[in-house]
Amino acid sequence: MYAVIRAGGKQYRVAPGDVIRVESQGNGSDGQIEFGDVLAVSASEGQIGKPQSEARVVGEVLGQGRGDKILVFHYKRKKQYKKLAGHRQPFTAVRITEIAYDGQSFKAPAVEKKQPQPKKVKPATEAEESPKVEAKADKAAPKKKAAAKKPATKKTAPKKKK
Repeated sequence: MYAVIRAGGKQYRVAPGDVIRVESQGNGSDGQIEFGDVLAVSASEGQIGKPQSEARVVGEVLGQGRGDKILVFHYKRKKQYKKLAGHRQPFTAVRITEIAYDGQSFKAPAVEKKQPQPKKVKPATEAEESPKVEAKADKAAPKKKAAAKKPATKKTAPKKKK
């Protein structure tokens, strides 16, 4: 099942579980956004209809950010006029969790949130070995060489005779 929604002046074809980037939205209530402007819904294979009854699409806010930089360059030839400006469009990443239409509800499978892995701690035996490694590094340090002589200055080429 999928639906076509309108958000931020653009149209998106969404299905439960899809992640879309819409124009910057508020976080909504409890990180949920409801798209009420549903343009079309596919009920079953090959059937697409305009929703006469209440159709709604619910999404979960994943995060907000800014897109890639777009360079805007204005130029007028022969007039010495150049202007360069950059622009980054803000967006909100939304994961579609549910599409409800005509008494039916299609939900996306739950996604487990990633747990941060604990940092690895070095065992105490490695901490004791580190002074030995430093001592070996001191022995292997190269000895200082005598100061290098400066190269002789370059001589200029003799002048040509006329």
